[in-house]
Amino acid sequence: MNDQTASPSRRAGGRAARQALRAAPLAEDLRPIRPGLEGGWYKPLTDAGVQRIHQGALDALEQIGLANAPASGVEILTGAGAILGDDGRIRFPRALVEDMLAIAARDITLFARDPKHDMHLSGSKVHFGTAGAAVHVVDLETNDYRDSTSKDLYDAAKIVDNLDNVHFFQRMMVCRDVTDLVDMDMNTLYACLSGTTKHVGTSFSDPISVAPGFEMLHMVAGGEAEWRARPFVSNSNCFVVPPMKFAEESCITMEACVRAGMPMLLLSAGQAGATAPASIALAITQAVAECLAGVVYVNAIQPGAPAIFGTWPFVSDLRTGSMSGGSAEQGLLTAGCAQMHRFYGLPGGAAGGMTDSKLPDMQCGWEQGIINVMAGLAGLNMVYESVGMQASLLGFSFESLILGDDILGQAQRAVRGIEVTEDKMDLDVMKAVCLGGPGHYLGSEQTMSLMQTDYVYPTVGNRMSPKEWNEAQKPMLLDGARARMGAILREARCVIDPAIDAAIREKFNIAFAA
Repeated sequence: MNDQTASPSRRAGGRAARQALRAAPLAEDLRPIRPGLEGGWYKPLTDAGVQRIHQGALDALEQIGLANAPASGVEILTGAGAILGDDGRIRFPRALVEDMLAIAARDITLFARDPKHDMHLSGSKVHFGTAGAAVHVVDLETNDYRDSTSKDLYDAAKIVDNLDNVHFFQRMMVCRDVTDLVDMDMNTLYACLSGTTKHVGTSFSDPISVAPGFEMLHMVAGGEAEWRARPFVSNSNCFVVPPMKFAEESCITMEACVRAGMPMLLLSAGQAGATAPASIALAITQAVAECLAGVVYVNAIQPGAPAIFGTWPFVSDLRTGSMSGGSAEQGLLTAGCAQMHRFYGLPGGAAGGMTDSKLPDMQCGWEQGIINVMAGLAGLNMVYESVGMQASLLGFSFESLILGDDILGQAQRAVRGIEVTEDKMDLDVMKAVCLGGPGHYLGSEQTMSLMQTDYVYPTVGNRMSPKEWNEAQKPMLLDGARARMGAILREARCVIDPAIDAAIREKFNIAFAA
């Protein structure tokens, strides 16, 4: 009787003990979620469907080919065995594609400046991160959009450096306060590097930015040899303009980056119903064909060069033709692409977690949550654009980035699944509670041991009862997000050595203050 009617002080003590235990730090291998959890449970394509998409992609490369290769690309590709037709299109014999797939890099590591953030891309290991090219930032003071700046990008990098569930940082905003293209590229790169020690993804607007970009990277790394040993930045490269055309300047940039030791994200970003077929299966087929052309291209430059198979098809709202990044169809496209990456055994990346909502509201939450879970369960190695992106990638929200970290925590817990092991199936636990025990599992040894290793708790998300919520003055979710953002930005500092920072600022026109 006494066991079942514990006093308020005993209940409070037990709750306090559980909260203290939850707050204690855990070793990385004991955390309930962490980078690189194995997904692959969700398969929207049948095995026969995967094979048909593969064969369709090979047919497209042989019969349609790609147009508009730069002169250097024509030389590289035809030298490897591709065929330049009288119509100017490069076609790819099946044997050539198969040969290049055989030597393509697999099980690669994307390095970070801090080795604890290195990402090992193999099998169905899942990592979530940022990306995008938003031209606006959501201002929740006015519920309006303003131009994004280099300082915004720097602040976003500092925040991501402090978010456990965002594993890499790729540029997600355009530095609209910088008008010169080379200066913009240098500010983009340095805003990322000075804000985080996680792996960084960046883009170059023009091939002329590549040389100064690598000069900066060598300064940060401590020299070219140090850079090549651990390249901590990848190039997000839209080497194709769907449908089935090369992007000449991006291809020239890609050639230079591969030779300089930079990992490539081979990015095909068609939009189903516009620049890709409306059929979801055929949209994936086109993206696979375009990225297979990229695999041939990269490996013809340097066999085994690290590259991410970036099938990245988007969705159109067929009523209007506008992009619909938060749709269920987007989740299907992304998950289907993950299956194709795994079919080839190549490291793969695609878009997930975008939202069509203009603000971090309920629509934003359901769209981010559903698509990130689908991408993670499908075993996508790199889930790009997973947090912070509003208005179908036109806007970025700091508050959405903060809240998205909680969403990604829940998504990763879904990816981890349920372990059925001896210690978790021990009926002695039930016997101790049910046969003469207290009749509940609160405070039991198993409960206490699993509360940190098997359960994930939101940082900003609110689990108070209505009574507790009222007593706490009814805290609102966005207020909590702003508070966490403010706390991070007050403490976060430039992660570049001060002497190197000064040297970079003397050499390059850096627009933001550290």
